[in-house]
Amino acid sequence: MSKTVVNPVTSRRDLKAFIQYPYDAYRDEPFWVPPLRIDTKHILSRKKNPFFEHGDMELFLARSPEGRVVGRIAAIVNGEHLRKYEDSVGFFGFFETSRDPDVSGALLTAAAAWLKARGLTHVRGPANPSLNDTAGLLVDGFDSQPAILMPYNHPWYEEHLLAFGFERAMTMWAYYTNIKYLQDAKLKRGSELVLKRYPGLRVRNLDMDHFERDAEYIREIYNEAWSDNWGHVPMTNAEFDRLAKDMKQIVDPRLVVLVEDEGEPIAFAVSLPDLNYAIKTLNEGRLLPFGLLKLLLLAKSGVIREIRMPLMGVRRSHHGRGLDALVINETIQTGRRMGITGCEMSWVLDSNKRLKSALDALNSAVDKEYGLFEMRLS
Repeated sequence: MSKTVVNPVTSRRDLKAFIQYPYDAYRDEPFWVPPLRIDTKHILSRKKNPFFEHGDMELFLARSPEGRVVGRIAAIVNGEHLRKYEDSVGFFGFFETSRDPDVSGALLTAAAAWLKARGLTHVRGPANPSLNDTAGLLVDGFDSQPAILMPYNHPWYEEHLLAFGFERAMTMWAYYTNIKYLQDAKLKRGSELVLKRYPGLRVRNLDMDHFERDAEYIREIYNEAWSDNWGHVPMTNAEFDRLAKDMKQIVDPRLVVLVEDEGEPIAFAVSLPDLNYAIKTLNEGRLLPFGLLKLLLLAKSGVIREIRMPLMGVRRSHHGRGLDALVINETIQTGRRMGITGCEMSWVLDSNKRLKSALDALNSAVDKEYGLFEMRLS
C-alpha cells in the first residue's frame, strides 16, 4: 500500500507549494532552467489564462508521511481538443516527482481517477496545459540546458511512466544548427529561385507599429498550416492574444519573417532569443526586486547569441513552392548579420518527414528527444 499521500490543491498555501516544488527538486541540477514564477502563476490562474474558457484542470500535491512535498501533477481537460477529435482523451501535466516510483504512481493514479470520473477514457501527456504551451517529456539530451519554452525533467520520468502503463504516443525532436557549420548555400540558391519563379512574393519582417495586425496574420496561417498535424489543436483568439502579448515583450522583429503573395500573407517563421541564458541567472525565477531589470538588460545587450524557432507555417494552398526554405533562409541570413551563433528548431514531430529531411540537408543535428505518452484509463 502506498505511503504517499496525494491531495488536490485547495488553498493558497497548497498552490505556493505546487509552484515551489520544482525549485527544490532541481536545485542541484546544473542544466535545469527555473521558470519565471509569475508565468507559472498566470498559466494556473483561472482568471488570467484563457485556456480555462474551454478547459478544466485539477492540481494535486504528493506528500510523504512526514508531510514533505515530494511531487505534483495536474489532470487536464482540454475542451478544444475534445471538440476537434471527439476521442475522450484527457491530459496530465506539470508532472514532477521524486525518484521513488511509489510517488509517481500515486500522482498518476490520482490524475487518472479525476479524468475517468469526467467520462474520459485515455490520458496523454505531459502538456502544460496544452500542446500549444510547453509540452513533452525529455527522454534524451540531459547534458545541456533546454532552449526557451522547452521542458527539462529528471531522466527517470520515462521509466516511471512506462512502468505505470503508459506507451510512447509520439516522438518530437529538437534540431540544433551552429551557424559555423551550416550548409546553407543550396538553401540560399533555392530561395533566390523561388523569388524569381514567383515574382509576386514579398519577404518582410514583423512590423511593430502594426503588431496586432501581423500577429493575426500569423495566427491564421498557423492554425491552417498545422491543422492536419498530429495532436494539433487550434489556438482560440484569446489564447493567441495572450501568447502574442507575452511574445511582444521579448521578440526581435528582425527574427520574425512573413511572406506575402500579392499582399496576402501566406507564410511565416518566428524565432526568439534564447532568454534561458538570462533567466538562469535570476534568483529561482523571481523577477523582483531586480530580476526584471537584469533580464531586460541581458536581452538587449547582445550577449545572447542563440535563438529558437518555435513557430513556422505555410498556407496549404501554397505548399510545394519552397516557402518553408525561403523563411528559414531569411532567418539564417538575418541571424548571421546579428551575430547569432546557433539556432534550435523545435519541436519537430517524428511524423513530419518533409521538415526532418530539410533540416538534415542543412547539416542540423538532433540535439534532444522528447516524447508524449498515453495510456487507457482502466
